Amino acid sequence: MNAQKIYNTLAREKQTFTPIEPGKVRMYVCGMTVYDYCHIGHARVMVVFDMVQRWLRASGYEVTYVQNITDIDDKIITRAVKNGESISALTGRYIQYMREDAAALGVLAPDHVPLATGYIPQMLGLIEKLQKNGLAYQGTDGDVNFSVRDFPGYGKLSGKSLDDLRAGERVDVNSGKRDPLDFVLWKSAKESEPEEVKWDSPWGRGRPGWHIECSAMAGDILGEQFDIHGGGQDLQFPHHENEIAQSEGAHQHQFVNYWMHNGFVRVDNEKMSKSLGNFFTIREVLKEYDPEVVRFFILRAQYRSQINYSDANLDDAKASLKRLYSTLKEVPADPLPLDLSEAFAQQFYSAMYDDFNSSLAVAALFELATEVNKTKSAALARQLKLLAGIIGFLQREPQEFLHAGNENGMAESEIAAKIADRTAAKLAKNFAESDRLRAELLANNIILEDKPGGITEWRRA
Repeated sequence: MNAQKIYNTLAREKQTFTPIEPGKVRMYVCGMTVYDYCHIGHARVMVVFDMVQRWLRASGYEVTYVQNITDIDDKIITRAVKNGESISALTGRYIQYMREDAAALGVLAPDHVPLATGYIPQMLGLIEKLQKNGLAYQGTDGDVNFSVRDFPGYGKLSGKSLDDLRAGERVDVNSGKRDPLDFVLWKSAKESEPEEVKWDSPWGRGRPGWHIECSAMAGDILGEQFDIHGGGQDLQFPHHENEIAQSEGAHQHQFVNYWMHNGFVRVDNEKMSKSLGNFFTIREVLKEYDPEVVRFFILRAQYRSQINYSDANLDDAKASLKRLYSTLKEVPADPLPLDLSEAFAQQFYSAMYDDFNSSLAVAALFELATEVNKTKSAALARQLKLLAGIIGFLQREPQEFLHAGNENGMAESEIAAKIADRTAAKLAKNFAESDRLRAELLANNIILEDKPGGITEWRRA
C-alpha cells in the first residue's frame, strides 16, 4: 500500500501521514458560523474535507470526522437582535439550510457535528487550566484574555513574528488587555445582550470567545492530541494559531499532528466580497448549476490552490462532467468490483496518495474515459464509475444527469413532444420542419442525437 502524503501547514512541507493510532484517523474541521446562508467559500470547505474523509475511508482507515457549528458569536447576536428573534431560532434555521446545501453537494454527514453552546463547561475547564498555567488573566473590563507573549510557540503555524503583529491590524485594541496582541477567551456579559447568551463562570456572567470553542470541542471529542485539523486558508491566522496556543498552553503537549488548509475561492479573479457585489450563496449558484457540477468544479482543482468562480469556469465544468456521463451512457459499466491492479486505478490512487491531489485524479478519469470511448470496454467503464465514486461523483444514471437542467429550462414533456413532432415530420419527408424543430430545441439548449433504428436521444447543452 502506498504511503499517504499530506501537506502539513505547520511543517510547510509534504509529510508521510502516520496516524497516532494505527489504522484510525481522528480529524476535526472548522465548520460554519450560522447566521446567514452558506456561500461558495463554505462549499469548498465542505466538499474538500468530504473528499478527504471519503478517500481515507476508501484507503482502509477508520475515520472519526468532526465538523463543528459555531452557534454563538457576535454576528449571530447582532443578526438575531436585528431580526427580533431568539438566538436559537436564528441558528436553528440556518443550520437546517446548511445541512440542505451540504446534502445537495453530495457531502456525507460528519460523524460528529457539535454545537458550541453544548460545550460551555469544557471551555470553562480549558480557561481555568490556562489561568493556572499563567497564560490567562482577567482584564479590567471583566474579559478573560490569553497572554500571547507568555506562550513561547505563538506564530509557529502562520510563521508570523510577534514583533511583526502590530496592534489594530488583526486584534482589537482593548483597554482591558495587558497587550493588544492578547485575545479573548471569555467575554464579560453586556447589559444590552440577550440573557440567552449569558452563562455563569468563575469570572462572572458571560460567553466564550470564538477561538476557545474549537479547542474545547475538538479536545473533548477527539482527545487532547489528534491527527488532522482542517479548514479554510483564512483560518490559519489568527483562529488556528490561537487554537494551538490555547490547547498546547492548557495541556502542555502537541495539539495536532497535521494541519490542512484549502485555498481561497475568488470570483472573476477578485476576492469574494459583499461590498464588491460578487458574493454568491450556495443556494444562488444551485439555481443555475446542477450540484454535481459545483462539486466537480471544486474537486478538479488541487485543494490547496486558489480557484476562480465564474460562469465560464462553471460552464466548462458542466461540459466536462457531461463528457464523462456521456461515456457511461454509451458504454454501461459491468457490475464487477473495482480492479485496483488496473493501470488507470493505480494512476488515480497515486494522485490521491499525493496530498489528495484530486486534480490529477480527475485527469486520470478523463484519460480513462477516452479509452472507454475507444475500446467500448464495459470493464473500463466500471473502473471509471467506481473510481469517480470514491470522491463522490458519476453515481447517477447517465440519462438522469444529461437530462437535468435548471428550473427555467424546457420541461421534459415538452421536449418529448417536439421530438415526436420531428420524428413525424421526418417520416413525412418534411425535412424543413424537421430541421426547424431541431433548431428550436437547440435554441433551448437541447441537443439531439439520432441513433440507429429511428431512435432520437437528447441531452441538455
